[in-house]
Amino acid sequence: MQPAANPEIDHSTLPRAIASRIAPAPKRILIKAVNWLGDVVMTLPAMRAVRRAFPDAHLAILIKRELASFFDGANWIDEVIPYSIARGFGGLNDRWKIVGDIRARHFDLAVLMPNSFESALWITAAGIPRRAGYAVDARGAMLTHKAVPPRDAIEGHQVHYWLAMIRETLGIEGDADDLAISPDTEHVATMRNWLATHRRRPDAPLIAIAPTAAYGPSKEWPAAKFATVVDALSDRIGAECVLVGAPSERAKCEEVATLSSTGAMVSAGQTSVGELIALLSMSAAFVGNDSGCMHLASALGIPTVAIFGSTDPIRTGPAKINSRVIWHRLECSPCLARTCRFGHYNCLRQVEPQEAFEALSSLGVMSPQ
Repeated sequence: MQPAANPEIDHSTLPRAIASRIAPAPKRILIKAVNWLGDVVMTLPAMRAVRRAFPDAHLAILIKRELASFFDGANWIDEVIPYSIARGFGGLNDRWKIVGDIRARHFDLAVLMPNSFESALWITAAGIPRRAGYAVDARGAMLTHKAVPPRDAIEGHQVHYWLAMIRETLGIEGDADDLAISPDTEHVATMRNWLATHRRRPDAPLIAIAPTAAYGPSKEWPAAKFATVVDALSDRIGAECVLVGAPSERAKCEEVATLSSTGAMVSAGQTSVGELIALLSMSAAFVGNDSGCMHLASALGIPTVAIFGSTDPIRTGPAKINSRVIWHRLECSPCLARTCRFGHYNCLRQVEPQEAFEALSSLGVMSPQ
């Protein structure tokens, strides 16, 4: 998808706050995406606000290859530029290739969602004349439109962190509720075929469960408790569960499936991000940890139950109204650590399966089929 940008963009029609900072209006915009799936979802309101501010510009997203299919169903983006970086010396060549690919496209504005020094270095080396982002990680000198994160960016939901960045640097206002995503039709067809070959009860409600989290064990509810949820959903409403996640999370998903008496399908490691979005869109509800899968489910608008441990749902919780958060806020919460410094993980272990059932019931999910 690369529709031609309008060569005659009239920046005089831009809102005054934007025109005063970015005139003339950009014709080719690059957004450097963040590197974690959940964060990609939470940057959507800011990215969409950039699109609305410059509707005639060519808009491209630079993103890690494994996340690129997230945008397969996004018709408001003109181009997705995937990249990967090898380990060791090969990574140096990959970085130069990224810079060369960006330079060849002649962007005139770059918007940096990540805070990294390296992302600013890439767009500076690529010769993009206007570069917007937070002046953090010692990269301020490489940015032409910069700001320090204001208080409202640091407090409250993390969606506002990126909205504040585009407001402070470019004068663009966004809508924090603009989080909805849609699956790509081809991915929906692929996952329908996958379900047709894996489901034992095709007419049963399909519940998606994400028992893992990339951040570490301090965000992961015990596998045995997820297995109890799988069995209870089968017993109480006749549901069939699918365990979702990344390739590295397949072993934990298989552990949950083995611990449950009714069993569950395991899709972890068998889907791209775009296919995962499609699979979640066909689910009647979602239960999982604070994870990228949780943010996808919420953005799709399906009933979502999120179990929090070390992290703070005020900052990174599901943002949709048809969501419920289970969080036992202990004296040490939120510690934001990958592992429990006390070794007990009580913020997670004290959460009981019944709480998940009650949360699903409050969302209208636990009625027998």
